[in-house]
Amino acid sequence: MMKKIHACLAAAVLLGWHATAPAEDLANYPSQPIKLMVPWPAGGGVDTTARMVSELLGHRLGQPFVIDNRGGAGGNIGTEIAARQKPDGYNLLMSSISPNAVNVSLYGKLGFDPVKDFEPIIYVSAVPNILVVPASSPFRTVKDVMDAARANPGKLNYGSGGVGSSQHLAAVQFALAAKLDIVHVPYKGTAPAEADLAAGHISLMLDTTTCLPFIAGGKMRALAVASKARNPALPDVPTFDEAGLPGVYASSWYGLSAPAGTPRAIIDKLNAEANAVLKSPEFQKRMQTLGAEIGGGTPEDYGRFMASETKRYAEIVRIAGAKLD
Repeated sequence: MMKKIHACLAAAVLLGWHATAPAEDLANYPSQPIKLMVPWPAGGGVDTTARMVSELLGHRLGQPFVIDNRGGAGGNIGTEIAARQKPDGYNLLMSSISPNAVNVSLYGKLGFDPVKDFEPIIYVSAVPNILVVPASSPFRTVKDVMDAARANPGKLNYGSGGVGSSQHLAAVQFALAAKLDIVHVPYKGTAPAEADLAAGHISLMLDTTTCLPFIAGGKMRALAVASKARNPALPDVPTFDEAGLPGVYASSWYGLSAPAGTPRAIIDKLNAEANAVLKSPEFQKRMQTLGAEIGGGTPEDYGRFMASETKRYAEIVRIAGAKLD
């Protein structure tokens, strides 16, 4: 009988410890630096946004963020590594459109499940694609491009950072909406594509906001923005809706995620602090210089958004006939 009593008391103590542990952990969290996986090289849009949001989030949480850049395979390498990390709140992922929505349709096999292997935290921001042409181009409106493409099927071409890149799939949407026959010229990265466009070697691009310096420097001309509202960085450039071609929406988006199994209390704390960062004047000012649209909301909001983007791009990838191994 005494052994049973002692066993019951021990079990009660153990249960009591487990019941209080999450609250104690949350009260102390974070007590050490947080690693943020960025599955892209340093200097790109994902990396730049990750460094901005993590710097301000680190100030609020009282612990620094350590950026771990693991580029390769369209974001798949770093994302797979992030999926295998301990779900303790000290390992996070800067999730983005390619590995967390597009690549499941683009690649024959992934080493991770973009839904089952991650917990969404928050939708951070998006940068819309922009229809740009060389400054020397005769095209000054979206209608000019469409008229020329229809008059000369297969003659106009567009550059991209590679098969399945945001520029490629945005241009596919444009061509589908306008019923155009334009030729894809994939490059090994955005930079060489932009260089050739600025030099007039290709007809157009549905580029991301990395083209803003080219526009400001008079090397490219922006004709339309693939978003529902005009971009603050290009206030005089119409949306595709305004230019007479409704429904062309394409952007590169970024968010925060954590490995599956990360405690909900930690997810909620990170979400609350990140929402505060996104609303801060400092973050909004920084994002404006990138021509970015700021996100926010609940983890569920971000999860639903990623699910809708995954479904939408599955159809776009199918139509484009894009496949990678």
